[in-house]
Amino acid sequence: MDALLTLPQFAAFLAAAAFVTLAPGPDNLMLLSIGMARGRRQGMAFGLGCASGCLNHTALAALGVSALIAASLWAFTALKIAGGLYLIWLGAQALRNARGMTLAPAGAAPCESVGRFFVKGLIANAINPKVVLFFLAFLPQFVDTARGHVAWQIAQLGLVFTLQGALLFGAIGWFSGSVGRWLARRPGMGAWLDRAAGGIFVLLGLRLIASR
Repeated sequence: MDALLTLPQFAAFLAAAAFVTLAPGPDNLMLLSIGMARGRRQGMAFGLGCASGCLNHTALAALGVSALIAASLWAFTALKIAGGLYLIWLGAQALRNARGMTLAPAGAAPCESVGRFFVKGLIANAINPKVVLFFLAFLPQFVDTARGHVAWQIAQLGLVFTLQGALLFGAIGWFSGSVGRWLARRPGMGAWLDRAAGGIFVLLGLRLIASR
């Protein structure tokens, strides 16, 4: 099929996606807390569930953006501007609220199956409207509309995001105890990660608004 991602397109998106995935947020905090309190297998299962939920948002983004382009170039431009403003707002929030990561302490907890934690992560991500908005804002700016097959390009980007999310979330879950102790000794690290992610969001938002 035509319109496979180019190497520069893939590399730029993968770098941005990894920063987004590693930035402190509810998913990462919950993943670390579950891994420390319930065990690494449960943490990994929750993280893999969160990553898998991205496939739902990928499908919505691919269908929705393609429909907008087919209906009206002006509508697609409006979506890009709205998405850029949303990313800038997310970046400003991250910069303003940058702080250290606070994790729930590890301790005894009722044992739950790995499958249940996977389902929890899947549902928590798949039905989150904020993640839907993020995908609608984030994925289109890495699409080269001149090459056509917009839905296929978005599907590839979403799959890349899902796979890198699964790898990184799985690693965080596996090393949750070590990562949690490392972060506890460096409370300012979360704030710096927030600032880095905030700066990236602002730059991506500006790039999206300025792009044609």
